Parts: sequence; C-alpha cells; structure tokens
Amino acid sequence: MYFFLLNLSFLDLGAISTTVPKSMDNSLRDTRDISYAGCILQFFFFTFLITAEYFLLTTMSYDRYVAICRPLHYETLLGSRVSVHLAAAVWACGFLYGLLHTANTFSLPLCQGNAVDQFFCEIPPILKLSCSTSYVRELWLLMVGVCLYFVCFMFMVVSYVQIFRAVLRIPSQQGRHKAFATCLPHLAVVSLFVTTGFFAYLKPSSMSSPSLDLVVSVVYSVVPPAVNPLIYSLRNQALKAALSK
Repeated sequence: MYFFLLNLSFLDLGAISTTVPKSMDNSLRDTRDISYAGCILQFFFFTFLITAEYFLLTTMSYDRYVAICRPLHYETLLGSRVSVHLAAAVWACGFLYGLLHTANTFSLPLCQGNAVDQFFCEIPPILKLSCSTSYVRELWLLMVGVCLYFVCFMFMVVSYVQIFRAVLRIPSQQGRHKAFATCLPHLAVVSLFVTTGFFAYLKPSSMSSPSLDLVVSVVYSVVPPAVNPLIYSLRNQALKAALSK
C-alpha cells in the first residue's frame, strides 16, 4: 500500500505543480499570458498526470481487494515485482494517453483566436478555439477516454462491493473497524477525484458559465492533489494526537 501511496504522492505533486505555479506567477505579474510551447507542456503534463492518478487509484482498489478478500495470496498476487510492474504500467498508460491527446489537440487549426477561457491549458477551452469541422477526431479520442474511465470506475465499484461483503463477514468488531479504516482513505480520495472530475466535464451546458467553469476547474485540478496527503495522514496516530491538541 505504501509503495502505491509513494507513487500517488509524486503524481499529486506533479499535477499541482503543472498549473498552480504558472497561475501564481501570472497573478504576481498581473498578466494572463502563456507561451504556445508552455501551453503544450502544461496540457501534456496535466493530462498525463491526472490520467495516471486515476489509473493508480484503480490499481489501489485492487490492492485493497487482495489485502482484505484474499490476504493469504497477497504476496503471490501483489508481491514487490508485480507492484512495480503495475506502477510502471500506470505511468506508461498515463504518458501514452497524454501524448495522444496533446498531439491530436494541437494538430487542430485554431480558428477562434488564442485566448484560452481558463486559468490553465486543458482540452475543452482549447477545442473551443478550433474550427467547428476539425475536432471530430479529438471527440472520438475523448469518447474512448470516457469509456476507459468508466471501465476503471466500474472495476473500483466491483472491488469495493467485494470488499464490503468480506468486511461484513468478519466476526469481530475490531477486525471490521481495522478493515474499514484501511479502505476509507482510498475511498474518500476516489470519491473526491471522481465527483469533481465528472462535474467538471459532464455538467449540463445550461449550468456552464465562465465563473462557474473557473471554480470547478480549480476544485478538480487543485483540491484533490492538495487534500490527498491530508486524508491519508489522518491514519497517522502522531498527527491525530497533534490535531486533537
């Protein structure tokens, strides 16, 4: 679990470092500019890191499933070598997905100016700048991504259904509490990540406005990476004692 948490911390640090420093720099210099190359890099790293984080959270749900439902087979199913391979696959899939989106999006002709209606470069505001007939292939790629995200989401749901069924069969209350305490931080992180991301990309167009889109983008791009360390740190007894004092 802590090996996957190490990877999650690197992804969180990378995701929040992709958007916040540039935004703070623009605020301090009272400007809203970003170079074309800077926009491409910001777009790529944000898409890469957020996608890899979602895949990692899916992998962590499998880790919790094996630890609780099949504890005697844990070393066989999720030994150190398997964990390294899973983490490498997560980073590689996120990198490939970010690369495909970046290459496809920035190959589109931008016919609507160069003002990105957002505080960082991401897919929806850049697609708004492209010609109306040229972004069909990017929409197809987005649909593939949505299907992939949905499969991962269903995998997490099935994993937690099995986990809760196994936990409820534990005879001792202390054992059930320990199992729930192991799962709740991950479940809280997944819920925060999924709900903010789904609302940002799947909210009705009638609810869309520049101010609301900005707030939603800040919430899903900044809040989860900032809150994740706090959620997992609440399991640390020393930190709990310090907070209670």
